[in-house]
Amino acid sequence: MKMKSDNIVLRRLTDDDAPHMATMANNEKIFRNVRDALPHPYTLEDAITFINSCKNHDPITTFAIEYCGEYVGNIGLVPGSDVYRKSAEIGYFIGEPYWNKGIVTTALNLITEYCFHDLGMIRVFTGVFEYNTASMRVLEKCGFEKECVFKKAVIKQEKIWDEVRFSKINPEFLVEENH
Repeated sequence: MKMKSDNIVLRRLTDDDAPHMATMANNEKIFRNVRDALPHPYTLEDAITFINSCKNHDPITTFAIEYCGEYVGNIGLVPGSDVYRKSAEIGYFIGEPYWNKGIVTTALNLITEYCFHDLGMIRVFTGVFEYNTASMRVLEKCGFEKECVFKKAVIKQEKIWDEVRFSKINPEFLVEENH
């Protein structure tokens, strides 16, 4: 499974991505903006473990982001369950050398379309730490709307922060209905 737009491709992670992933993810600036599940420092062994954990996903929910043929980061979905089974949480990171090139904007648009059309989701959402204004701008460019602020909801590097929630609704479900 591949998704492509111009010089950006979303594709399944491969073993060959591990060294590049370890290099890109082992960055304090990235660690500050993601959940603690992403270790810091980030090692080659961490990358191999992560890639192996994604190999059997069916449908595929975690993708490598390629820019001009090079691995530059990851983007993925965590589908909900039970009453949240038509919602998915999105997460992403991209290596610092590739920031401010529009790569994440394109990747986010590609995976959102996949989420709605291939996976049949109604809603995709994410939480952003209050200080990560660059990620908020990307989400807004992609048509995500700020839903709410979870006050003092996260602890990152021993400090307490607000989390800003953004979501996008599948346009097919924007028609008002009473149920």
